[in-house]
Amino acid sequence: MDRATAPPDKNGFQAGAWHFAALIAGNVALALGPWLVRLADTGPVSAAFWRLLLPLPLLALLAWRGRTPGPLDRKLALLCMLAGAFFAFDLASWHIGIERTRLANATLFGNAGSVILMVWGLIAARRAPLSTEAAGVAAALAGAAILLGRSLEISTTSFVGDLFCLAAGLFYAFYLLPAQRARAVLGAWAVLLLVSIAATPLLLGMAVAVGEPVLPGAAGWTPVLVLALSSQIVGQGLLVYSLRHFPPLIIGMALLTQPAIAALVGWLVFGELLVPLDILGMALVGAALVLARVPGKVGRVR
Repeated sequence: MDRATAPPDKNGFQAGAWHFAALIAGNVALALGPWLVRLADTGPVSAAFWRLLLPLPLLALLAWRGRTPGPLDRKLALLCMLAGAFFAFDLASWHIGIERTRLANATLFGNAGSVILMVWGLIAARRAPLSTEAAGVAAALAGAAILLGRSLEISTTSFVGDLFCLAAGLFYAFYLLPAQRARAVLGAWAVLLLVSIAATPLLLGMAVAVGEPVLPGAAGWTPVLVLALSSQIVGQGLLVYSLRHFPPLIIGMALLTQPAIAALVGWLVFGELLVPLDILGMALVGAALVLARVPGKVGRVR
């Protein structure tokens, strides 16, 4: 899942082979997250808690090394707290959905925040959509309808899992709005650190409230440790390093490696077979994610 963003270089995009490799590797690291959530035996919300708690010392070091001169005033602190609350609900909903639906669906719907932000930008700008934006919304609706219908054919549990992942995409969109404003002043790592600090106790409270086991059981600490490092450090770090070197269209296309890898893992590990109708639905949602990142003339929210 695309859980990091960095502002593009306004002076132009200068990407080399290492930047492209980092872009792909970052998406691959994030794509393995749903598999690790299933491997963890702590409960899905508890896995999200450890995912944010364990990397905090490394995040603090990265935030200190990449610190910016911008001061952390009350307004920025409140923005980070608000972003942290939405991020907690995002991860909780997404992890619950991961255990109830197919990995490919979970990854696609969890990334739906890009399309939601595009729609929000149109509403905020009070204007009609451009042709690419209208095509993106239409593709998202058609693809989501196909995938939701297919999940309902499989089981009601899978359908409910899709809804949790769609809710995660909505929460992620609302996380991005305050987080991006704070990131422009404080830097990506500092905001991620503050957001994680704000979200961690909320996730722990939610896990305890629903009666999940918090400590790992027979599976041990390996799944949650690898989840924390691969998602919050490796995946985030590679994307922070690479995203500013690419235009939004390339970033959107690279994002599609995530559902492709998730579908492959779902097939090889969990026997989640895809029929042609599933592939059509995935292609439509994937096209919507790419179109949502194509810059419009005005009113775009990034």
